[in-house]
Amino acid sequence: MKKLFLISAFALFAYNSYAAEQVPPLPVAQCAAQVPYGMPSVPSDTSTICRKAYLLNHDGNAKIAVWTAHTLTAKNAMGCLPREDAFAADQSLQKGKRAELADYLRSGYDQGHMVSNADLSWDRQAANESFYLSNMSPQLPGLNRGIWKLLETATRSHAYVNNTSVTVYAGNMWYPTSKTIGPNKVIVPDYLFKILIDNNTKKTYAFLFPNKEGLGNDLGKFQSTVADIEKATGLTFPVPDAKNVKNAIPAFDYKKITDDKKVVCK
Repeated sequence: MKKLFLISAFALFAYNSYAAEQVPPLPVAQCAAQVPYGMPSVPSDTSTICRKAYLLNHDGNAKIAVWTAHTLTAKNAMGCLPREDAFAADQSLQKGKRAELADYLRSGYDQGHMVSNADLSWDRQAANESFYLSNMSPQLPGLNRGIWKLLETATRSHAYVNNTSVTVYAGNMWYPTSKTIGPNKVIVPDYLFKILIDNNTKKTYAFLFPNKEGLGNDLGKFQSTVADIEKATGLTFPVPDAKNVKNAIPAFDYKKITDDKKVVCK
């Protein structure tokens, strides 16, 4: 019992040390590069937080993000920093208005990134900030480690292979009756969405995923439109393309970025 207490105490000290080192949010205006077409709509009673490499809007009642936004460049898609799982509560948010590590413990849900850690692996601060729980939502493992991860990889591949930047909106959808987890009653989203904008072609691609297991890996089954996502969420997302269009999903060259990373990230 004494040994267990010492281990727990050390873990708590390590967590508190990391939390104390969190960099305060930047002024929202400094995130303009992440939203080149303008800011998505901001619901009342929410907080908008600017970090080094992403912007998000956080709902303090749901304890998850309404939406996140970041722009991934071709260069940054080839980031080489190894992943360090530094999950931590977002200290810029008040207790009771944020998720805590204990909320996810033994819940059966992953701490699912909204802004992918791998998209930010070009800078240690940016990568660490991707692990703040304000950038997470409870995702079933089959979604988080399956087609959601596939789309993250596809986005990096598209940016790198086509030498373009991609602006990414991601978000959660839930209802008043949605399930919660943990002592802080963190909302479990019923659906998650992503909107991708190729900033060279100005084409937009929208996807809507149910928070379920066994979704497979066919992105076409979950393609949506910006208009449909706006209707379902009541939000507005600035895009350069027609909002009701479904552009043909590009063929993603996963092999090239994987092979080139082996050379670059030695």
